[in-house]
Amino acid sequence: MKNQKIVLESPSVRKLTAGERRNQLLQIAKELFSESGFRSTTTKAIAAAAGVTEGIIFKHFSSKKDLYASLLDNKAKEIGIESWRDELDALARREDDKSLTCSVVKHILELDREDPQFQKLTLQAALSGEPLHEITAQRLLPLHDFLCKYIKKRQKKGAFQKCDPKLAAYFVVSVPSYFGLARILFGVDDFQFPEEQMTLSLAQLIVDGLHGQSNAPGNKKYKRLAAKQKKQ
Repeated sequence: MKNQKIVLESPSVRKLTAGERRNQLLQIAKELFSESGFRSTTTKAIAAAAGVTEGIIFKHFSSKKDLYASLLDNKAKEIGIESWRDELDALARREDDKSLTCSVVKHILELDREDPQFQKLTLQAALSGEPLHEITAQRLLPLHDFLCKYIKKRQKKGAFQKCDPKLAAYFVVSVPSYFGLARILFGVDDFQFPEEQMTLSLAQLIVDGLHGQSNAPGNKKYKRLAAKQKKQ
């Protein structure tokens, strides 16, 4: 009896379903990618952190790039990209420049605030040297194309100043995006007013820039456009 080993049975652990396992792998991959970067994070490391073999990862994802792409798609579902697209379409039909811009700014600021790890993930991916820009661009281009078409439409009606609509679309997205980036890189978060006010302030700056001097307050054309929007 002295040499007999006593084996203690570990309590039974419920096996994860395929969906739960996939979500677990996505969460762990997001954490590791954001901390160590895409190139430095191996599928072996992800598997080890999840407590599974590397082969389990390839049952759910065809490659590490596919895993990264799935992270972006998963985030799009989390933020309700489809319902947001419907909201933007409705605002575009009404030609409500301020509300449409507010919507873009609001969603970008909320994403950065609620999930800064995701911002780090995309930043690390961009700095990794891996050709991930195509994967990211495929998911960001629809918003850029939407803004570009809307800006062109408003330029034809004389509401926005003449400029490259592609550049203007980047301008709309870049202003709130840079603020989120500054939070991560420089720790900038010392504004003494709520996020709602920040959203309105940034949106107003963007819209004023798009309207240009020809639509500045006091200009007759600006007053007519403002009056039209109020009636809508």
